[in-house]
Amino acid sequence: MVAKDSIFREYDIRGTVGIDFDADLAYFLGRALAKKIRAASGAESDSKKASSLKVAVGYDCRLSADELRHALMSGLRVGGVSVIDTGMGPTPQLYYAVNSRKLAGGIMVTASHNPGEQNGFKMMVGLSTLSGKDIQELQQLVRCFEELGESTAPQPPADCTIETIDMREAYLQELIARSKGHMGSRRLKVVVDGGNGVGGLIGPDLLRGLGCEVIEIFTDPDGRFPNHHPDPTVLENIVDLRKRVVLEKADLGIAWDGDADRIGVVDEVGNPIFGDMLVVLYGRQLLKEVAKPTIIGDVKCSELMFSDLEKKGATTVMSKTGHSLIKAKLKELHAELAGEMSGHIFFAHRYYGFDDAMHASARLVEIVSSTNIPVSHLLADLPKMVNTPEIRVDCPDNIKFAVAESAKTAFPEFKTSTLDGVRIAFKDGWGLVRASNTQPALVMRFEAETPGLLAEYQKLVEERICVLRSAMES
Repeated sequence: MVAKDSIFREYDIRGTVGIDFDADLAYFLGRALAKKIRAASGAESDSKKASSLKVAVGYDCRLSADELRHALMSGLRVGGVSVIDTGMGPTPQLYYAVNSRKLAGGIMVTASHNPGEQNGFKMMVGLSTLSGKDIQELQQLVRCFEELGESTAPQPPADCTIETIDMREAYLQELIARSKGHMGSRRLKVVVDGGNGVGGLIGPDLLRGLGCEVIEIFTDPDGRFPNHHPDPTVLENIVDLRKRVVLEKADLGIAWDGDADRIGVVDEVGNPIFGDMLVVLYGRQLLKEVAKPTIIGDVKCSELMFSDLEKKGATTVMSKTGHSLIKAKLKELHAELAGEMSGHIFFAHRYYGFDDAMHASARLVEIVSSTNIPVSHLLADLPKMVNTPEIRVDCPDNIKFAVAESAKTAFPEFKTSTLDGVRIAFKDGWGLVRASNTQPALVMRFEAETPGLLAEYQKLVEERICVLRSAMES
């Protein structure tokens, strides 16, 4: 089948298997990515040099992963590069393989936190994760290969091979080694919720390797995600974790999304700690080790995060949302730390600079193990604000960006930032509206000094967005 245009998103490819795309897309994508990697390596016209290029392939536990990855690897070989099959594991395990082995690129078969019937691809050329125009260029290459058809494809060069190297143990041991010497004397009890994603293959062993007592729930990989949706930023998905932390009298709870590049955390009384507040924790610790670090947060992050870290000596930068975009910004600014409200955490300090919920988990237990107070007290000194979690409002893909664009001029009486959607500065708080790059939805978030103001700001924004949306649907 011909893949739908809608699957080519801002920082990955994602859709429903059998409806939006099938294994044909994986094959043609392999050929397209191989061509892009050969060009980036200066090997497009040098077949001998091209055959020495190695591209890593990883995959999560979704039921469609095997068919897609085999088609993908076939396309990569036909495209003239060799393949290293790194095995099932987290997306950051794939990133680790590319970075630690200095490979020519990589591609992960995953739909991250999306439902089990969906799948997709996160792609790297060299050490850079693709986004924006690079993905659009890949789309054009894919379309060219689709028009030519598989029957016109050359045979893969004999020296373009597929090598299987299970990276799981090497990745796990490096994670342990990077954090073990930074652990404090306090032995922690941690409940972990794998969401039946691939974080369960690494996370529990990592935390035990750092000396924690670990209680596991839903850590067996199951691409049907039978217990709850694999997105720990949605409160209904961490109900079991919150209950279990309290029941076990644990020090904290940690959850991972489907491909384990995002982290969710709850304190000892089961209250969630959102991604921006995790960045405050990580940033405060970083300030003890690095003078004047640069720390990046996305547009969904609290003003408290930026103001607190600035007051303590950091340079903070607000970025567009998106794991690929933030990784690029991290490199551009030589920043030490970045984070998103959604739980993508990026450490260049003592690490590679990519988003890795396994490493973020280790860095969190480092911090907590060096304290003697409850996790709920670690940020007790912050000013009291009331905020919402990330709110996702269903909105069709064909109008969501137009609604977000129109929203930029829908609040003329307030100061606004249009870096990514529109962030509205109210007198005693703020609100955000942007289009999701991964789902047919608008993303909103609100923060204010009181519950009453929060409700007022949210009502105002939602009413104006409803008018905009209705006008576009009519």
